[in-house]
Amino acid sequence: TDQVTALTSAEVRVLNTANIQALSTDQVVALDSAQVSALTTGQVRALTTSQVAAIETADLAGLNTASIRAMETDDVKALTTDQIVALNSTQLGALSTSQIRALTTDQVVAIDTADLRALTTAQIASFKTEQVAALSTDQVAAMTSAEVRVLNTANIQALSTDQIVALDSAQVSALTTGQIAALTTTQVAAIETADLAGMGTASVRAMETDDVKALTT
Repeated sequence: TDQVTALTSAEVRVLNTANIQALSTDQVVALDSAQVSALTTGQVRALTTSQVAAIETADLAGLNTASIRAMETDDVKALTTDQIVALNSTQLGALSTSQIRALTTDQVVAIDTADLRALTTAQIASFKTEQVAALSTDQVAAMTSAEVRVLNTANIQALSTDQIVALDSAQVSALTTGQIAALTTTQVAAIETADLAGMGTASVRAMETDDVKALTT
């Protein structure tokens, strides 16, 4: 590992993909941030899931957006929750929708609220129902109105009552009539009274009759 550590960034950069894949996890751990940042997109794409999981959190900061996007979906899935936490908003924002959908629920929960808020609407719209259902109430509360607005009806219905309670008036008012119509009676009953005031007349009219009945007095 001392020899790997001694390699210059230029030397690391010229290793072919077979040589990259030949690195043990201990050798990957031995790479410093400068060496990791020197990896080409082809080298990053060649990394095995075990190698990706072995990259130290401090060294992940060296990966540029092109390198992040070069990761195979299985490699993204292999990232530890500590590694997810270590990724900054720019790096997370570089993930493709396929990479986003590959994230495990534990990885989704590990996304910092500020980083979740910085995700694009396309990324949020690509979330699977189990990913949305796994979001903490703090994460739901941190979402922008634009992010809430792009959740599909299946994802809206996947929200727990605690997650519904976590929505603020701006988020509730951002819900489309289609999203309002998709809410279950239990979800409608969970909307806080102060947040209901933010709903427009079109949204109110979009409620199913059973949902109206579910409103508390």
